[in-house]
Amino acid sequence: MTKVKLKRALKYLFLTIVSIISVFPLYWMACAATNKSVDVIRGKLIPGTYLIENFKNLIANQNLGQAMINSFKYSITLTLLALFVCSLAGYGFEIYHDKGKDTVMTIILMAMMVPFAATMIPLFRMFSSAGLLNTTLGFILPTISTPFLIMMFRQSARSFPHEIIEAGRLDGMTEFGIFVKLFFPTMRSTYAAAMTITFMNAWNNYLWPKVIMTKSDSITMPMLIANLISGYVTDYGMLMLGVLFCTVPTIIIFFILQKSFAEGITGAVK
Repeated sequence: MTKVKLKRALKYLFLTIVSIISVFPLYWMACAATNKSVDVIRGKLIPGTYLIENFKNLIANQNLGQAMINSFKYSITLTLLALFVCSLAGYGFEIYHDKGKDTVMTIILMAMMVPFAATMIPLFRMFSSAGLLNTTLGFILPTISTPFLIMMFRQSARSFPHEIIEAGRLDGMTEFGIFVKLFFPTMRSTYAAAMTITFMNAWNNYLWPKVIMTKSDSITMPMLIANLISGYVTDYGMLMLGVLFCTVPTIIIFFILQKSFAEGITGAVK
């Protein structure tokens, strides 16, 4: 019994240490946002009283409101469209299965090995010729469909009972109606996991928006953070406050959907 208690104590001690290590960067970021730049450089780990001054400097140097609005607009639009397109594709690949679709799916998965940097220049030239610079459509098109999300929804569709599909067909439902009214409600946890991943990726995306968004009023939060770093002198207090503003939305989304996220990822793996 003593050994069991000792093992349990060591396990909880290990988990406590790992939790502290994981949370510490967030704590340091929050503390740094309330301190002067010189205090951040010195490694001060106690909250300060310079939060309001850092906020004033931030909005004076960068258009924080516009960056937040743009990031939310682009991320939400991309997330909704990506969920619809990828779930429909994954559903179709599995429910209407044949060898030809397996070949196409293999090609799609092989596309995951191609780095985005290799296609960025051709994409920019294509979008520039089409007049899609500084547009929401230009932001979302390259990532509206990803091999990972298609694979994720295809794996989830494998657990969807075919008897329900046949019952829907006998009731006179269309194929799209079966997808919307029967498949979608059943796979809510998968949609929640996919939504979390897609929103976080879209919100934190820096390279493509930096290329496609050439106007100052099209700035996103990662681009704003990059602007704070540029220059001869960096105000680290203001920088950490900007990073805090950029981090909070993704943290909120993850904590709201964390249970469904875990269930969706587990279901997709199965």
